[in-house]
Amino acid sequence: MSNSPLIIIIGIAVVFLGGLTQGLTGFGFGLVTVPILVIFLVPQLVVPIVLLTSMLLTFYLLIETRRWLELKRILVLMAAGVAGLPFGIIILKQLDADILRVFIGIIIVLFGLAFLLGYRREIKNERLASVLIGFVSGLLSGSTSLSGPPVILFFTNQGLKKQTFRANIVAYFTVLSLVTLPAFIFSGLITPEVIELSLWFLPAMILGAFLGIKLSHRVNETLFRRITLVIVIVAGFVTVLSASGILR
Repeated sequence: MSNSPLIIIIGIAVVFLGGLTQGLTGFGFGLVTVPILVIFLVPQLVVPIVLLTSMLLTFYLLIETRRWLELKRILVLMAAGVAGLPFGIIILKQLDADILRVFIGIIIVLFGLAFLLGYRREIKNERLASVLIGFVSGLLSGSTSLSGPPVILFFTNQGLKKQTFRANIVAYFTVLSLVTLPAFIFSGLITPEVIELSLWFLPAMILGAFLGIKLSHRVNETLFRRITLVIVIVAGFVTVLSASGILR
């Protein structure tokens, strides 16, 4: 059962790690939590749970980073992300749970390796690229709650400074979350079970984020990000193996 004590304990630990990562680096909550949680819960539960538990943190980070926000730079990205959301929600509702787990695992591994290897190829036509990047991100947000990797790679490619990077990506996540929530409610994805599990996990997210923010000035962020990515890549592989029946 999804609300068994063991599942709740595992979920609390995973959400704590996700909150710690987000608080320390400014991103990564979904990247850490989704590939591990889908091993134990169906994606139709995991995706809305991650949305609900991460929204509070996203709002807080937006207030903290708002002075460095370049709104004009991300307007097209936001619009394209919103356009991709409905298609992602359709995928989430219609696709078989194991197929979606494999899809999530592959995405996690590919993007995790790209981050780890420091992939970068600067894009000259940023506005045009924003349309494609935003749409793919919105599609992933609606179907897997993993809207971050395409946008994070995009901002890294463009050489954004750290504070501007964090402010822009947090603002993008905030807008996407605000649009995704009512879409999930309308689609019937926000169920009593989702709300119950989210309430169990929320304190762990808050505690993890608080510690991450406090540690952000004391811990080598580059090293921590690499360790996190290794964990995520391993989790992605485990997700694929589990959904394929190899670990069952």
